[in-house]
Amino acid sequence: MERRIFLRCIGCGAVAMAAVNAKIWPDFLGGSGPAYAAGYTKALSSKEARYYKKLPEGGIECGICPRHCRVTDLERGYCGTRENHGDVYQTLVYGLPCAANIDPIEKKPLFHFYPGTSAFSLATAGCNVNCKFCQNWDISQSRPEQTDNMELAPSRVPQICIERNVPTIAYTYSEPTIFYEYMYDIAEAGHKNSIRSVMITGGYIESEPLKNLLPMLDAVKVDLKAIRPEYYKNIVNGELKPVLDAIVQIKNSGKWLELVYLIVPTLNDTEAEFKELAQWIKTNLGTDTPLHFSRFYPQYLLKNLPPTPQATLETAHSICKDAGLEYVYLGNLPGHPAESTFCPQCGKILIERRGYKIYQNLLKGNRCYNCNHIIPGLF
Repeated sequence: MERRIFLRCIGCGAVAMAAVNAKIWPDFLGGSGPAYAAGYTKALSSKEARYYKKLPEGGIECGICPRHCRVTDLERGYCGTRENHGDVYQTLVYGLPCAANIDPIEKKPLFHFYPGTSAFSLATAGCNVNCKFCQNWDISQSRPEQTDNMELAPSRVPQICIERNVPTIAYTYSEPTIFYEYMYDIAEAGHKNSIRSVMITGGYIESEPLKNLLPMLDAVKVDLKAIRPEYYKNIVNGELKPVLDAIVQIKNSGKWLELVYLIVPTLNDTEAEFKELAQWIKTNLGTDTPLHFSRFYPQYLLKNLPPTPQATLETAHSICKDAGLEYVYLGNLPGHPAESTFCPQCGKILIERRGYKIYQNLLKGNRCYNCNHIIPGLF
């Protein structure tokens, strides 16, 4: 199954200001030379992919995500990163990230997961959806041969973290589901070296792969794009139900979970939708699951829309707080009070944030310093 649209990526420099651009080696990888990775390459990997089955009539069916792409010989799935070679499905991006950076954990965003720490963030080309608002479209909608890829073995990633005193690895920027095998092996190697792993995902993944991956992860942030199926069909080119099912599965696994909802003007920004979202979270996840509303900025295929008005973000925040959600945040509004964490019992500020920077953290372990209320998360 061939992708309908593949946009050529010229380098990777626009990827959340974190990608590798024009053969410039990242400072944390040794500056001018490949101190940690083997170098740049245009070669693709040929490691056998997980979660596929051979079809009686020939070809294979992928089982990594809800698309279940049926792929004949020498064809690729929708994500562009998996190819059928004689009915052996191969991942083309194993060990080949095109974007890497050391980020604040707050940038993911994860606000209740070791605040103030950093994460080694990486991604390969490709994605299994096509969000019209994607900020990283130049890698997510590209084939791996169109990006500048580093050779970086899974075993080297935790070593970079140890050498740079970075406690967490984040699979982010594009969709980690499409580099599942690479992510799994990095996370496994990380845990052997006491390095944590977090998945920053759209949640469009099948239950069995997710079940087997979760023991390798320490936290998951899911971008819940909307609460209505038509938005996923028209704007994301995906489905809502598998994402909701994955979110519940993550929550039930006991792994730390946070949600992000990007508010796009005229598309998913009504009060009715905010109320529906709050009710779904209360019913299925609990009131203590952090929810981040993020401000939209025009890019990729939605440049015709304006940025999200601050008033809309504040309305969403008020509706969800009034519905009983305890930790509701506003993103892309630096300096807004709703960037900070407040105790839901006594109202005292506990973690003061501005942008990605923490100005004070008054938690006593995982409790409010004032009233001793337990604050959920990993601190």
